[in-house]
Amino acid sequence: MDIENGNVDQNTDPIEIIYEDEFLVAINKEAGLLVHRSWLDKGETRFALQLTRDAVGCHVFPVHRLDRPTSGVLLFAKSSSVARSLTEAFTERKVTKHYLAVVRGYMPEQGSIDHALSFKPDAIADKFASLDKPAQEAVTHWQSLAQIELSFAVSRKHDTSRYSLIRLIPETGRKHQLRRHMKHLFHPIVGDTSHGDGRHNRFFRSQYDCTRMLLHAQTLALSHPVTGEPLLLKAGLDDQWMRILEEFDWVESVEGLVPY
Repeated sequence: MDIENGNVDQNTDPIEIIYEDEFLVAINKEAGLLVHRSWLDKGETRFALQLTRDAVGCHVFPVHRLDRPTSGVLLFAKSSSVARSLTEAFTERKVTKHYLAVVRGYMPEQGSIDHALSFKPDAIADKFASLDKPAQEAVTHWQSLAQIELSFAVSRKHDTSRYSLIRLIPETGRKHQLRRHMKHLFHPIVGDTSHGDGRHNRFFRSQYDCTRMLLHAQTLALSHPVTGEPLLLKAGLDDQWMRILEEFDWVESVEGLVPY
């Protein structure tokens, strides 16, 4: 089943539901929205979990996560039993995730990075977590979709600046995996204030009014936990993403994608 992105008026609906049945609901999470309440952000009042629950009229259970600055497909279960099944599917790598990202520099056409990631605790959320955890296996695959060279000297070392539009396919699901892997490869994601390059982030804010991290969970493919039917969930891109794609003439690179 191919679930296309819906057109929802954001002025009347606080979230965009892209799929729903009696067992599941998937939304297109906006950038900057927390999945659930956190001690790190006590002042926040909007959360994906509560907004989804209110929209569908029943309790929902998170089965995976997206970082706050990441947008895209976020899946919830409507019961604890379905949540357990989905969590197992994610753990057993039976769910395929495709992300879009804009990174600094020219990425090779395709490749993989197998680089273990150490545990990085949050000051408050992981206050009581053990710091002796060994580094965890982390594998990410990528495909370069488009490239551009701009006549702006963002770095003092170069007269021009280069960027790539890439598709990222994580094989594992470690904390901040894609962001940390791109940093490790010296191709940080544009707009990433934790693992990115501040000069390029500022350039995108001032030149293109892009105030978000350019990482988007575009598709999620899995077998339905109850019916076994294949599901392909898709999340559309927001205005800031579309502005960059249009400015760089990358729209066709995304529209021509064959997800699977």
